[in-house]
Amino acid sequence: MKPLSILACSVCAVLATSAPLPAASQPYPAKPVRMIIPFPPGGATDILGRVLAQKLSEQLGQSVVIDNRPGAGGGIGTELTAKAPPDGYTIQMATVSTHSIGPALNPKTPYDVKRDFVPIAHVADATNILITSPTLPVSTLKELIAHARANPGRLNFSSSGNGTIVHMTGEMFKMATGTFIVHIPYRGTALAIPDLIAGQVAFMFENIASGLPHIKSGKVRALGISQLKRSPLVPDIPTMDEAGLKGFESNTYFGVFAPAGTPPAVAQRLNAEINKAVESTDVRGRFAALGAEPVGGTSEQFARVIERETVKYAAVIKRAGIKPE
Repeated sequence: MKPLSILACSVCAVLATSAPLPAASQPYPAKPVRMIIPFPPGGATDILGRVLAQKLSEQLGQSVVIDNRPGAGGGIGTELTAKAPPDGYTIQMATVSTHSIGPALNPKTPYDVKRDFVPIAHVADATNILITSPTLPVSTLKELIAHARANPGRLNFSSSGNGTIVHMTGEMFKMATGTFIVHIPYRGTALAIPDLIAGQVAFMFENIASGLPHIKSGKVRALGISQLKRSPLVPDIPTMDEAGLKGFESNTYFGVFAPAGTPPAVAQRLNAEINKAVESTDVRGRFAALGAEPVGGTSEQFARVIERETVKYAAVIKRAGIKPE
């Protein structure tokens, strides 16, 4: 070979051995991870997702970037996740609304929870709180029930979308009280709350994580929380059970999912990192300030929670005769 040819071959060999390896062949994660939030900024899922994403970014050494994809009660972002490459670089912070209620409500949901997703980890649970417009002439749960019974069909309640947990909680309230109240769905509670404050809707069940700032500011009235024990964040607000609706309970699970087919090693790494995050002092403190209780655990444990809540809300949907819109 000619000297120049030998030199060229040597240079190529050096470049080949020094070139960066494809991301797939490098230890996970080798690039930023996208976390899809299927609701607008400002809602409970978004708030808790951002806390988790920040901590995971620190632990993984790669950015976990939030991508809000609201609409269809969380269905748009959830379908997007289901169709993403199963490589661990697209995950979703989702809720009981997207993975238990939505599929039970709509047989034509464009994704199948068991077929299309890997449940990575149960991140947190949070209660819902009944908040009313300051223009509504009631100050207690009993007064709201009496007012609704005296005005059938004239009151309305808002939600973050048809088939979401706050919608289902409102339907449970109607069944428990024997009232006729009109449901008005929004594309997220962050969009619904301004209309509640303005008096365009009468009340809503909001997750305590995103409802608390408006309660503290006095922009809305809080009449009860939908768990069976009082919250230390709002100790003066009675439970729905204490206020007269015995046994009334409706909580929200938040968890991380990945597309089906995600490599088991990647799913296990994500589960371990999420458990580490929710057990950390700073995340637990931030979650507590938002009214959320860190959970954690295995993928299998989370799958059982999803199944239990699906059965529960399927029964509510059937009894209330709720149809997809």
